[in-house]
Amino acid sequence: MEALAVRLSQLDTHVEGAIRVVMFYDTLMRRRVDLPALARASAGLAECVAGVRLHSTGRAIRLAPDGQPAPSPPAPASSQAPIVLDEEEIGTVWLERPGPPNPLDDVVLDRLAIAAAAVVERYGPARTTMADPALVELVISADSDEAARARALRLLGFAADQPVHVLAVRARLPLDRVAGLLCPAHRVKAAPLTGVGVILASHADPARLPAVVRAGIGAAERPELSWQQARTALRFTTGRQPVVRYRELGALALLAQVPPDALRANADVAAIARVAANPRDLETLDTYCAAGSLRRAADLLHLHHSSVARRLELLGKALDLDLTEPAGLTRARLALAAWHLTDDRVPE
Repeated sequence: MEALAVRLSQLDTHVEGAIRVVMFYDTLMRRRVDLPALARASAGLAECVAGVRLHSTGRAIRLAPDGQPAPSPPAPASSQAPIVLDEEEIGTVWLERPGPPNPLDDVVLDRLAIAAAAVVERYGPARTTMADPALVELVISADSDEAARARALRLLGFAADQPVHVLAVRARLPLDRVAGLLCPAHRVKAAPLTGVGVILASHADPARLPAVVRAGIGAAERPELSWQQARTALRFTTGRQPVVRYRELGALALLAQVPPDALRANADVAAIARVAANPRDLETLDTYCAAGSLRRAADLLHLHHSSVARRLELLGKALDLDLTEPAGLTRARLALAAWHLTDDRVPE
């Protein structure tokens, strides 16, 4: 290689420069550098800001010639090139040169793109949790074709034959923290969409989530259908049951198809809304409906059963229901579930 470089350098100074660029990146690849190191070395070589962005993360790595992060806002790219792996474009590299492009900029970008693809192939997609929302939307959108969905999943790091769990999340905690708790040792990607957090995970352990996180978990194998199920399940979450799996809803899921205004107009649901103004009464009713028995509810509330009985008697009068009878308890359960569907508050 050295001998070839010497011979070619005698032919043309541009060729000499190109050969030196090739040798420069060959050295970097032998050293197995990562993407930030590639961008830093490229910025020093080109003497201008160099950038790398993978579609799977959407995050730009921009470094100045001195090796420090480039100032914001970014300048327009003077030249750019795609990062291609297995005939698919997985990202972009670019230079931000203030003046006209250097004659060797195309060579620099070509080798930078090849080196970046090698890094991704060696280490896999970036081990970040937050993903490009556009890619996540491609995965869960009913309007995406199968080819686009498969490509988006691949760019996010999920194998084509790998099942993907889809969750809809609402919480005041950072979404990346929620995703990390849910799936600490497996592939997981998250992105905010239309006010709801989307989490795609190869494995999900909802028992690890803190109680302040509300999460609905889809059941379908197809991501777009699982997303719809996850959003439905999220609407059924409560403080007592912050995580709901769609497959466990059964016929209750049909309630989610009723317009919220129609739910609010129902007499039983309106009565529940009035009861909910008192948190203690709401907790008592919710616990009793879940337990199904007076003594079990008393145990869960850490109260004497006679105290719970008095509360339920008053609640029954407020709801105009006999909560000790199966029919009254069924109506209360349905009304309570319907009322929760109208309550979109974010948990504290």
